[in-house]
Amino acid sequence: MTSDDWITPDWPAPAGVHAVCTTRHGGVSQGPFASMNPADHVGDAATAVGANRRRLVQVLDLPAAPVWLRQVHGTTVIDAADAPAAPQADASFSHRPGVVCAVLTADCLPLLLCDRAGTVVAAAHAGWRGLAAGVVEQSVAALDIVPGQLLAWLGPAIGPAAYTVGKEVREAFTGHDPRAAAAFAPAPGGGWYADLYRLARQRLLACGIDDVFGGGRCTLTEAQVFFSYRRDGVTGRMATLIWMETGGGG
Repeated sequence: MTSDDWITPDWPAPAGVHAVCTTRHGGVSQGPFASMNPADHVGDAATAVGANRRRLVQVLDLPAAPVWLRQVHGTTVIDAADAPAAPQADASFSHRPGVVCAVLTADCLPLLLCDRAGTVVAAAHAGWRGLAAGVVEQSVAALDIVPGQLLAWLGPAIGPAAYTVGKEVREAFTGHDPRAAAAFAPAPGGGWYADLYRLARQRLLACGIDDVFGGGRCTLTEAQVFFSYRRDGVTGRMATLIWMETGGGG
């Protein structure tokens, strides 16, 4: 596993805040999970998943093992510093250095947050269900920071030219805010193309966060780089991690 096997967010995070998004490369998994799959719920061999997770800690010099969540496309946000093993949640945050927040995705949007002072970090799993239900709003509220002091980064997700949805998805967003219609375009067959990046930006802006970075990648079309559930069905997951270094570095 080398630096070519992960993405380092391009955002003006303060010194001491570190973040990484893995790709499908750099691990030991085989078959449809090849090769860096850190997800233990997708049918991959437990030994391979364990080896991949240990490799992440070692190669990325993480200060601790990531706090892995049991994601359910909901809006629960937990404090990763006090989390039980495998908590059911779709976002986590930490005010404590050395705690690694993490989400797993393979088309859904991974969203990272931190404040300009470097006192808090967060990671959220934001597919369309989570976005519509308010995972962005719940994550921002949990940080207890003036929203204007927060930065957001949008990791790789299925792109707006590849993500087709039914009218019920569009209505879930436009019913909440008519301006969400701008994130949808008609698709052949009567469905809609949905722009998860734009939907997330709209939600963040409504929360008071206008410093939003990232976006623009497509997990479905970039098959050599990313896992995609919609493309492959049986597949691995990318991990998106964020943490604050400890006093001795990390």
